[in-house]
Amino acid sequence: MLKRRTLLTTAALATVPLALPHAALAQGRKDSIVIGMSLEPPGLDPTAGAASAIAEIVQYNILETLTKINADGSVTPLLAESWEVSPDLKTYTFKLRRGVKFQNGEPFNAQSVKFSFDRAGGDKSTNKDKRTFANLSTRPVDDYTVVLLNKEIDPDLPFLLGQATAVIVEPKSADTNATQPVGTGPYKLDSWAKGSSLTLVKWDGFRNPGQAKLKKVTFRFISDVAAQAAALLAGDVDAFPRIGTRVVPQFKSNPQFQVLIGGSRAKTILAINNKHKPLDDVRVRRAILAAIDRKAVIEGAADGFGVPIGSHYVPGAAGYVDTTGINPFDPGKAKKLLAEAGVKLPLELTMTLPPPPYARQGGEVIVAELAKVGITVKVQNVEWAQWLSTTYGGPHNYDLTIVSHVEPFDLGNYTKPDYYWGYQSKAFDTLYDKIKTTANTAERNKLLGDAQKMLAVDAANGFLYQPQFPTIAKKGVKGLWKDMPIFVNDVSALSWS
Repeated sequence: MLKRRTLLTTAALATVPLALPHAALAQGRKDSIVIGMSLEPPGLDPTAGAASAIAEIVQYNILETLTKINADGSVTPLLAESWEVSPDLKTYTFKLRRGVKFQNGEPFNAQSVKFSFDRAGGDKSTNKDKRTFANLSTRPVDDYTVVLLNKEIDPDLPFLLGQATAVIVEPKSADTNATQPVGTGPYKLDSWAKGSSLTLVKWDGFRNPGQAKLKKVTFRFISDVAAQAAALLAGDVDAFPRIGTRVVPQFKSNPQFQVLIGGSRAKTILAINNKHKPLDDVRVRRAILAAIDRKAVIEGAADGFGVPIGSHYVPGAAGYVDTTGINPFDPGKAKKLLAEAGVKLPLELTMTLPPPPYARQGGEVIVAELAKVGITVKVQNVEWAQWLSTTYGGPHNYDLTIVSHVEPFDLGNYTKPDYYWGYQSKAFDTLYDKIKTTANTAERNKLLGDAQKMLAVDAANGFLYQPQFPTIAKKGVKGLWKDMPIFVNDVSALSWS
């Protein structure tokens, strides 16, 4: 017998020139909005690329999932109307929404769910959650009922099925989703001016025509923090989620704007290439961590908008334990560890930094701190596409880098032998497998705590802080997410007052 869990659906420089074709779009108009983004996505298929900027544009807007993650972290139905879970937490039966079509006219049904999940877990998959889908067996019962059999116990599966990696794609168009995404959502792609902006328009064939209030949504890509502020002040951008923290003070007292400071499940880390010598020596990695004052990094990188972390896990998550005391700030200890490892000083390393302000600003602080213990760091600033293709995607030719991992459930990345930071531990792999097969909540949380401690003791990376993300928008914009359990811009929820 299946245990019933039914969820019913419910209906700075003001002189910076910014005169672009989309300037002041929303002035005097209430059927459109311009949203700022720090990074431009490399493509528009979230099942094929790791960049969170992809989901910021397509998730819930063009492409949809069986479940939906809300701003408070709760999970509600989307393409599924309800689901049931077996007592052993391994069998999920989803009842699908009827009358749904893809934007190319093809029907949404159980077969499209099977195609999407089989593709995500297949041998050729580049989905960053490939392990999750490889463990799923998807069995259509009829057009509107699908059963998922999971090899592992995963009480978080409904949440995971609401993430961008779990979008349901239409089989005929799946291979071209990177440039021409076809989904079941309320918006469709209108145009993409590479390097500048991307525009979505309301799709007339959407199942609930009244859900989306705005006819047109334009995303402007602006990486420079001063230019972000100038675009808001000039009226070229109406809302800027996850804006650079350095500009927040100038908007707090401005009555024309609203400032939202939200929580996240993100982890900003100094990623360390565990395969590069001498970084393959745990004493050297511990020395790097001991040289870093997390509070100083939070001030320098995020202007105080962050909470220190000691492992790849954040306060508020199930099973969280405070591990900041395992590798505390201690420059003297850092020097001793380097000496014990036989490192000849100065140790010369490279730090590859992507464009986000937290990376560039945080890099300045960390470079200065490492220099005090005899580690000389040469900084290489790269664009986002280059970071994704060479640092993250391979050949992983870097020593150090700074990036924020935003996925809530991503400890499994430490079990991937070819992942970009090169951490490998049979003990951690065994522990993570045990986590994935433990149904008891208390025992599972204890194991999660053990995993956090193991990563901290191994100094797998430089764990810095949990960021708090600010959103700045014009006063009249309604429906913005304050907290961000995942990175999306749910534009069908937006409207003007």
